[in-house]
Amino acid sequence: MTTPAGALAEPADRVSRGWTTALAVANWAIWVGWYGPLQILLPEQAEDFAPGTGMSKETVLAWVTGVGAVVSLLANPFFGALSDRTTARGGRRRPWIVAGAAGGTLSLLLLAGAGGLGTMLAGWCLVQLTLNAAFAAVTAAVPDRVPRLQRGSVGGWLGAAQILGAVAGTGLATALGGITAGYAACAVFVLLGVLPYVLGHKDVRLAAEERPVWSARAFLAGFWVSPRRHPDFGWAWLTRFLINLSNALVILYLLYYLRDRLERAEPEQGVLVLTAVNSVTLLATVVVAGVWSDRVGRRKPFVRWSGALMAAATALLALWQTWPGAIVVAALLGVGLGVFMSVDFALMTDVLPKARDRGKDLGVINVANALPQVAAPALAAPVVTHFGGYRVLYLAAALIAVAGAVLVGRIRSVD
Repeated sequence: MTTPAGALAEPADRVSRGWTTALAVANWAIWVGWYGPLQILLPEQAEDFAPGTGMSKETVLAWVTGVGAVVSLLANPFFGALSDRTTARGGRRRPWIVAGAAGGTLSLLLLAGAGGLGTMLAGWCLVQLTLNAAFAAVTAAVPDRVPRLQRGSVGGWLGAAQILGAVAGTGLATALGGITAGYAACAVFVLLGVLPYVLGHKDVRLAAEERPVWSARAFLAGFWVSPRRHPDFGWAWLTRFLINLSNALVILYLLYYLRDRLERAEPEQGVLVLTAVNSVTLLATVVVAGVWSDRVGRRKPFVRWSGALMAAATALLALWQTWPGAIVVAALLGVGLGVFMSVDFALMTDVLPKARDRGKDLGVINVANALPQVAAPALAAPVVTHFGGYRVLYLAAALIAVAGAVLVGRIRSVD
């Protein structure tokens, strides 16, 4: 699709429900490909492979998820920048959604057959590489096509798709009986989930006068977005990083927390229950918060108070270490995260520096999603094993969330 004003113009026409639904389903599929492994399958493989490595299961999982997160950190802005410059007849974003989903499917099948730590690590890195190509293109489609005062609601549906990815991924990983079957089910879901958007909706194409002149030097230099020149972009990035780091510290060892600290007989089922509770409250707020934010034309109060609620819930997890306490915390975190996910996404699209670099700049912002996956294992493993255990870990996570809630106030160009 090419509009008279070109692909780089600020979109003015509201997108349809069908377009939003198809994009959300594609996003759902990508998150299934991530969450199924992260919640259940990778921890189980780490436990299987740890005895032959001389490391604990926590350390094995930390290494695999940490290295994979480094790949994600680099891949998302890289593929976002490539999609910005793509001049294919199918558009800028759609070719990367197709390639990323196909590559993610094959990478998950490689993980399904992993026989040791090396294959597990390689497979997870490939999953991160390929699915980030698809994810970068999916998120960049929003500022390409969605007007500013509809982005909260669209962001809400994308956030709902993300949490449904956690539910579906966890369900597929546990319901089919075994690691191999779990990975295979996630792989099929990824491939089928992107088809409605890829086959049913056209993509924006760069007009001839909008096509950039290729320069390797300019391409590489473009990944640095100066916080001095674009301070609101910098503060928005830091806010997202801190809130996501807090959440990552809670999620990373959830299976082990239920097994080793709460001594649950079936911790995998416990993860599924907590994920379901979290998802119900998140789904109750994520779309509503986005629509509400669009109607009042404000973003920062929603982000501030959602971060504060997440901090309070995480502190409660540190102080009330029981199964009923975990359920209450999962519900509260869902409320806070639901508001944060939809409105923070809209806020991010509002502070992008240049229309030409939407995919790359969103990729840089999405580093704030991936970098916590690197930082969380590095922080969590020594705390859990040597410096106070889960209580100290969750108190630290609460303080980090408080910092994120406070710093959103430094953003000036968005209310």
